[in-house]
Amino acid sequence: MIDTNIFQDKTAVYYTLGCKLNFSETSTIGKILREAGVRTARKGEKADICVVNTCSVTEVADKKCRQAIHRLVKQHPGAFVVVTGCYAQLKPDAVAKIEGVDVVLGAEQKKDLLQYLGDLKKHESGEAYTSALKDIRSFAPSCSRGDRTRFFLKVQDGCDYYCSYCTIPFARGRSRNGSIASLVEQARQAAAEGGKEIVLTGVNIGDFGKSTGETFFDLVKALDEVEGIERYRISSIEPNLLTDEIIKFVSRSKRFMPHFHIPLQSGSDEVLKLMRRRYDTALFASKVRRIKEVMPDAFIGVDVIVGTRGETEEYFEQAYRFIQGLDVTQLHVFSYSERPGTQALKIDHVVSSEEKHRRSQLLLELSDEKTRAFYARHIGQTMPVLLERSKPGTPMHGFTPNYIRVEVPHDDALDNQVIPARMGNFNEEGTALLGVLGDKGLADK
Repeated sequence: MIDTNIFQDKTAVYYTLGCKLNFSETSTIGKILREAGVRTARKGEKADICVVNTCSVTEVADKKCRQAIHRLVKQHPGAFVVVTGCYAQLKPDAVAKIEGVDVVLGAEQKKDLLQYLGDLKKHESGEAYTSALKDIRSFAPSCSRGDRTRFFLKVQDGCDYYCSYCTIPFARGRSRNGSIASLVEQARQAAAEGGKEIVLTGVNIGDFGKSTGETFFDLVKALDEVEGIERYRISSIEPNLLTDEIIKFVSRSKRFMPHFHIPLQSGSDEVLKLMRRRYDTALFASKVRRIKEVMPDAFIGVDVIVGTRGETEEYFEQAYRFIQGLDVTQLHVFSYSERPGTQALKIDHVVSSEEKHRRSQLLLELSDEKTRAFYARHIGQTMPVLLERSKPGTPMHGFTPNYIRVEVPHDDALDNQVIPARMGNFNEEGTALLGVLGDKGLADK
């Protein structure tokens, strides 16, 4: 039994790097500490505890993690510093040696953070607690409210795919998940707390069911029955796991939004083989066509990696032309980063940093063209927008069902409300459509 008296009136700060899953897990860690008596430090206040949840998807991510740790140690002198997340699991000894770090927790240990805090006295040197890959087995539930209006429901963790460029299976362990019954109950609790939108998060959520004998489609159908939740979004799903039955169900669902995020990684079949991906461009294109057949206005986001080992100029040109021809909305472009221990390091042909940058810029420009064209098609339409809190005097933002970002004048009464808005032109930054609010109990603005 942990004596929580030591935590009463203590303060904590949290810093998260990486994916939505990490943010969800940090929120859960924060809830655990709050229940033990720890409050979140106010802006400018020195904290007693610093928690850093790290990412290690690229070398740049590793560097940002180290910088964040150094910065927090400097900003909160004397604070007890805990580092967890993917970088902590992959490089625990290196992280433990960073000046000011007290405890490093791996993937299996982060859920039990309280028991590693002791009496909060600083350690002479950092101590690392991790488990071997084969021993990362537990699924730690997480349904957290973000800083905005939506909740993030962790439905799955880990990955069994072992793509040649990726370290996530080594950092997160094997694919595992919560039960449908437990996840439905968490969704009901989110609704009871006023949540209107839930984003389903995980590492490879389409692989849901490995540890419970259920399927992702079963989960989607069960969540769709939860009263009070108006919107679900599927954060990211592998194209080979995005079945036609899921697409058809979403097209008819009132709660699952016409919004998909599908990792492509490369538009070249040769590069996909080098990456050890489990599909080809023909399958990917067929999924996009199927979505657009039943949901013409669906938002489709796509992950792309440029400059992987083996991506020749010819292969990149093939990829660019393929992506150019896809009816997708937005590209999330990443430059390949070499990760220790991955099979990709055995591949010949290394792409220079300058060439990676050039290829990234080409795809980012293509992405902007596609996004603006998608937004422009909706100008003049009236669509429901779930609005998010903003600072007084600043515009409020929200999203339509198909993830068009909308900007409206500030009104505190509209926070977490779904309001009809007529889509105007682009805002000054070109990142949102200006919305004119409808009359749902409100005068037009």
